[in-house]
Amino acid sequence: YPLPDEATAAQIAGSWAGQVGWRWMFAATAVPAMVFVVGMLFVPESPRWLTKSGQPDQAQTVLARIGGYAYAKATLADIQATLINELQKVNYRELLSPQLRKIQILGVALAVLQQWSGINVIFYYAKDVFHEAGFKVADILINIVCIGSVNLIATLVAMRTVDRWGRRPLILLGYAGLAVLFGILGLEFALGGRGIQVLLLVLAAIACYAMSLAPITWVLISEIFPNRIRGTAMSVAVASLWIACFVLTETFPILREMLGPAITFWLYAVICLFGFVLFKRRLPETKGRTLEQIERELTGEPH
Repeated sequence: YPLPDEATAAQIAGSWAGQVGWRWMFAATAVPAMVFVVGMLFVPESPRWLTKSGQPDQAQTVLARIGGYAYAKATLADIQATLINELQKVNYRELLSPQLRKIQILGVALAVLQQWSGINVIFYYAKDVFHEAGFKVADILINIVCIGSVNLIATLVAMRTVDRWGRRPLILLGYAGLAVLFGILGLEFALGGRGIQVLLLVLAAIACYAMSLAPITWVLISEIFPNRIRGTAMSVAVASLWIACFVLTETFPILREMLGPAITFWLYAVICLFGFVLFKRRLPETKGRTLEQIERELTGEPH
């Protein structure tokens, strides 16, 4: 976490954080990890995997627990029909075929623009952003705690809204919201804004992202690709996401130094606006639809 510039190595080493605090920080992560492990004991196998492994009866049982017998029977038939195509090997060159190119580009765009929206700049460089806004070290520490708290609360809210509101409305709301918030944040820096205004804008951006782009991007990447190419296409999209994250992280200090914080955040606002326009035109709704239905729409195959 941020430390005063005048702190010596001996002072840091002798502090509570230097002696004990970091141990508790790492130990605390064991709690959610154990909850996750216990929870996974009650999660059934994927119906798709069960069907692929020659266990259609078990797959139908799992599906029936989710949506009833009629739903299970219809979905199992769809899964069995598409598994025939999945058995064919797919190479990366096939992703550039006319039928699949648009879907792959859409998946990569979802991944890259999630990162280039600029939100991770706040997570990675919170100390620098708040220092630029005139906050002192003690206040910066409190602000970082506020960021984490807002991120957690907004993520919990997103767990309820993702299926209620739909993927497409949330992703569009996220890009539009971030475009507006980063535009105003850039204006605050341009006008010499300090203190609470910057903090409120940052927290609003975190909440907006955590309720939209953060979870929805991953959901969409897992849903838009046809079954036969899902593994290969998702690997390309996820690799693109982390490359974009690296580029964002490495370029922010350079952009801030060359352009200043105001223009840098305006640049992120423009990228978010581009994402809004792109996905409003190209992204279909996937809520309440099976993977097979989504595949038929995106590839143009007949029902």
